[in-house]
Amino acid sequence: MLLRFLGFLFTAGVIVFLVVSAAAGYMLWKVSGDLPDYASLREYEPPVMTRVHAADGELMAEYAVERRLFMPIQGVPKQVIEAFLSAEDKNFYSHFGIDPVGIGRAAAENVQNMISGGNRSLVGGSSITQQVAKNFLLSSEKSYERKIKEALLALRIENAFSKDQILELYLNEIYLGLGAYGIAAAALIYFDKSVDALTIAEAAYLAALPKAPNNYHPFRQPERAIERRNWVIDRMEENGFITPEEAETARSSPLEVTLRPTGAQLAAADYFAEEVRRKLYELYGEDGLYKGGLSVRSTLDPKLQVEGRKALVAGLIRYDRTRGWRGAMETVDITGDWGVAVGAVEPLSDVEPWRLAVALKVEDDGAVIGLRPAKLPSGKFSEQRDVGRIPYEQMKWAGKKPGDILKPGDVFYVSPATDEEGNVREGEFELQQVPKVSGALVAMDPHTGRVLAMVGGFSFAESEFNRATQAMRQPGSSFKPFIYAAALDNGYTPSSVVLDAPIEIVSGGKIWRPQNYGGKFAGPSTLRRGIEKSRNVMTVRLAQDMGMPVIREYAKRFGIYDDLLPYLPMALGAGETTVLRMAGAYSTLANGGRKITPTLIDRIQDRYGRTIYKHDERVCEKCNAKKWQGQDEPELIDNREQVLDPYTDYQIISMLEGVVQRGTATILKTVEKPIAGKTGTTNDEKDAWFMGFSPDLTVGVYIGYDQPKPLGKGMTGGSVAAPVVRDFFQVALEDKPAIPFRVPPGIQLVRINATTGLRAGPNDSNVILEAFKPGQAPPESYSVIGYQSQMGQPLTVSPEADQAVRSGTGGLY
Repeated sequence: MLLRFLGFLFTAGVIVFLVVSAAAGYMLWKVSGDLPDYASLREYEPPVMTRVHAADGELMAEYAVERRLFMPIQGVPKQVIEAFLSAEDKNFYSHFGIDPVGIGRAAAENVQNMISGGNRSLVGGSSITQQVAKNFLLSSEKSYERKIKEALLALRIENAFSKDQILELYLNEIYLGLGAYGIAAAALIYFDKSVDALTIAEAAYLAALPKAPNNYHPFRQPERAIERRNWVIDRMEENGFITPEEAETARSSPLEVTLRPTGAQLAAADYFAEEVRRKLYELYGEDGLYKGGLSVRSTLDPKLQVEGRKALVAGLIRYDRTRGWRGAMETVDITGDWGVAVGAVEPLSDVEPWRLAVALKVEDDGAVIGLRPAKLPSGKFSEQRDVGRIPYEQMKWAGKKPGDILKPGDVFYVSPATDEEGNVREGEFELQQVPKVSGALVAMDPHTGRVLAMVGGFSFAESEFNRATQAMRQPGSSFKPFIYAAALDNGYTPSSVVLDAPIEIVSGGKIWRPQNYGGKFAGPSTLRRGIEKSRNVMTVRLAQDMGMPVIREYAKRFGIYDDLLPYLPMALGAGETTVLRMAGAYSTLANGGRKITPTLIDRIQDRYGRTIYKHDERVCEKCNAKKWQGQDEPELIDNREQVLDPYTDYQIISMLEGVVQRGTATILKTVEKPIAGKTGTTNDEKDAWFMGFSPDLTVGVYIGYDQPKPLGKGMTGGSVAAPVVRDFFQVALEDKPAIPFRVPPGIQLVRINATTGLRAGPNDSNVILEAFKPGQAPPESYSVIGYQSQMGQPLTVSPEADQAVRSGTGGLY
């Protein structure tokens, strides 16, 4: 009986074994038949963030769906690898893809949890290889079928890849919280440093995150984060990776997380960075921008960008204060904790050193204020309450008495008060308000088209609308130089005389009577005098004499308009364009007449370092020398289009220098460097422009309301926009020599009478040097463009008759 019973048990055991084996074999066969192709791991190209750098290499912005920087395993410090192995898979380099010990330990823990009735989630006991299989090829579903697939794939991956290759995939793919994928990005985001600069404590904290990043959030769960970090440090010590002394030092160190900002990361560069982002999206689409790992070298000069924003903001505030104080942003209850009350008001994030403040007490000589407390990374406010004061002298621009300006509970902006030397007065502040008016500034290298600075408005946080590239505005008189350039290119000279007198033009059954600013007329005047004094009527007569088709062609050549309407009002800048386009056109004037295409990007490289875009298309046939053998320096072949004759170009530059020296932009004379440019003021003073350039820098500014309305009487380009350009040039050219504009060979500089345009006599006092092309000379007499006698003949005036003509006794009027 005993033998029969044992035989039965043996037979039953064999049957059960065979059934179980068959079932297991069937399940393995079924699961393995549905496994994904692990060979795709060899072509692994993870989404990598695009990084944009300034011209000097400073990081300007990062764009990504998954913030990741790919880090080859050879570049990962040994200490970081040891931290992750201690936290996730200490036997990684010794097992065959599956760690039986780790699985057994996890199974025991799961059984114990089920017996005790716990509700903790199942522990998987996965090796790093299994995690690679899951992260790359499987879902995160918690099931036994997925675990079997994971194990099978791990075995195959171990046979196909080296341990270092598997670890490289893992360390670059894992999600570590705060949008960071992979250890390189996590080191930057959490600690603002590269992987090789991480301390033991920092490496251990990153190694603690793969399990559940949100559970160990550095600000929301700091205690749990430190506890888990220290657990990793303990494992590193236990495995012999660090000494007990190193472990104790790491455990006792605080969790100092320094979050790295996203988006634009250079001061005042938000508008510039966003414009680069738009261009990258246009070139490479959404995937290329956010996943392609592009390395972009922009044209931004960080110093000039800061100074450009400073100059524009100062100009906007200067104008805005002439419109008066508009009142507090909000009024809050300060009977309780005023810090909490003012903290509820959200400030603009990019207006430093401005801060929000609340009026606590208003007195006859000023106001006592409370400054908005700092917001901590946890989202709470600091408990510190800083109090300051606004002396009346720092707020008198807003009203006659402090009590007329502020009342307790009012919330507003303040900035640190400074003395005449620019030193900050401790505890004192100046009242500020966000301007309603806006504008834009563009600074450009006129030889290459590289945009060195771009400011699209007062605050990117307030409005992302870039007024340098997106605002279509009338340039007004700043368009006139291109009318005059067309004239000089087609037979006129700077001494040609145009009648500045009332004119009536009939168009569409209506009469148009263009006026000069101020309503006065000067009679016959040279082209130089017309552009220096910005004479509208002269410009209309000149355009009428040339014909609008000629002007239309030149406007297209310079890139100002794609298709200018052929109507005479367009000669006064009535068409709409952008500051960036105007800056490109003025750069073409500044560099000798070669076409300039503005760019914000120098070069783009793909994730492998290959150049896939560059702005400079000039040819350099001898730039590939293997070594230096005393040969001449290679020359770049400038293949850009010559849109204006170089002689004509210098003539217009000379005339635009006169605008600064004697015309509507004399405010720029204080820069004391060679500068040429033109003011612009549109109808009803809705926009104020100044476009100017030195031999090596072009700057353009416009100021106006986003919903166009008059700026006010006397608010012209010379009084509103030109001071902004002056302030910028004073800083940008401060350490630059006073290089004169380049004169092309063959240009003749002749003494002429500035009023008549005729050759100057020995006793003339109003004399200037005028530029004439080879073969040109001052005329012996002049014809007045725009005047015709009753017989239809032009008026020709001799020097003797000139005075009578200008006095009106010669029958001209």
